[in-house]
Amino acid sequence: MGALFQSLGRTITAGVVILLVIMAVAGTYTKVGDMEWWRFFFRWLHVLSGVMWIGLLWYFNFVQTPSMPKIPDEQKPAISKVISPKALFWFRWGAMATIVTGALLATMNGYIGQALMLQKPFTAIGLGMWMGVIMWFNVWFIIWPNQKKALGIVTVSPEEKAAAAKLAGMTSRINTMLSIPMLYCMVAQQNAGL
Repeated sequence: MGALFQSLGRTITAGVVILLVIMAVAGTYTKVGDMEWWRFFFRWLHVLSGVMWIGLLWYFNFVQTPSMPKIPDEQKPAISKVISPKALFWFRWGAMATIVTGALLATMNGYIGQALMLQKPFTAIGLGMWMGVIMWFNVWFIIWPNQKKALGIVTVSPEEKAAAAKLAGMTSRINTMLSIPMLYCMVAQQNAGL
């Protein structure tokens, strides 16, 4: 059993196997051809992707960034050279998967245009979608390019490195701020919260 948890790949595979067993016991396989099931499936993928994205956003803002000043200088390269690049990989692609599955889900449900135009009764989900798009843009076009400079993946002058770190950090804080109302709007659409 211990070997199962020694490998992330085996752990994820085990999670998928458990999911498939639950689906078999529940008789879900008989519904796979049904459009309603696919809507549910893409909602699940959207939530799964969002947990990865926002979880890492909050990890950076609640754990890593506040802890960096407390880490001795000789230990900081472990964060900047090993942990941060890997976390930023999953952060970026979690954002991409969240946006893609969300757009597919809104299209499958037939409200993407109305939501993006903030028309009733899709105002809440539309607000959430727009905040998500802004956050996605920030990840791909502000945070990641600047983190590459701050982490030394791209070579720049010390002044550019400091400015890039500051901009990436500020934009990450903006995304953290937006994540709170964004998550509320996403949940509010289905639960009459707005």
